[in-house]
Amino acid sequence: MKKRFLTLTLALFGMTAFTQTTLEVGMFGGLSYYLGDLNPGLHFMNSRPAYGVLARYIIDSRWVIKANGYRGTVRSDDRMASASMKGLKFESKVTDISLTCEFNFYDYFTGGRRHSLTPYIFGGLGFFLYNPKADGVNLRSIGTEGQQVGFEGRKPYKAYSFSVPFGIGIKYSLNSRLCFSAEWGLRKTFTDYLDDISTTYYLDGSQIDPANVDQVLSDPSMLHKPRQERGNPTTNDWYNFTGVSLTYKFTMFGKRKCPDQWRSKVD
Repeated sequence: MKKRFLTLTLALFGMTAFTQTTLEVGMFGGLSYYLGDLNPGLHFMNSRPAYGVLARYIIDSRWVIKANGYRGTVRSDDRMASASMKGLKFESKVTDISLTCEFNFYDYFTGGRRHSLTPYIFGGLGFFLYNPKADGVNLRSIGTEGQQVGFEGRKPYKAYSFSVPFGIGIKYSLNSRLCFSAEWGLRKTFTDYLDDISTTYYLDGSQIDPANVDQVLSDPSMLHKPRQERGNPTTNDWYNFTGVSLTYKFTMFGKRKCPDQWRSKVD
């Protein structure tokens, strides 16, 4: 028993001695935009600046786990996106926290000799906060589709939701420590209220008081009847972060003898 324990201890020590943890930590900058009821399919329309931080845990030359925290703005106005006369619009700050897995097409390692550049794809799970507004008014709080008065049993929607992030990118090793990457990442959400639009109107437009901002924001054109279509409840909203990042590589918990193609260009 003692011999087995000693053998196991030595084996674990040997594994630890030659195990390294490689992290890449850095900054992101780029654009954010939205797809939904007010913009069904025009990518990059109404794009706004976005920024954030990210960290990559390097599993091997092909697989990477990435955590990110991004912040951006999404917005749209149906008078710009279509010929609609509804007059609906929104703008929302989005805070995105995602955990994704990246797959490198080539055997890539920052500072590696074999490949200094690789395309990659990624996918994972995310959580985000949002708060749609129009003309500075919090649309969720006024219940533009009758949520605050319980119209047809409707209740206020949450100011957070979950998403499925996925996309493509490319990485380039600038030197033994720095990695430059560019990526396009779409987020499929589980809410149809990122833009505060989903179902039907609840007010009679002809009876709206033009001085009542809350009512006007529900139906700016003041032309609709209760239960007329305001949005499409069968499809949820999407948002996107596209940009570039610069990360710095940290290697911790010792070193191991790596294959030649993984060795850094500069020690």
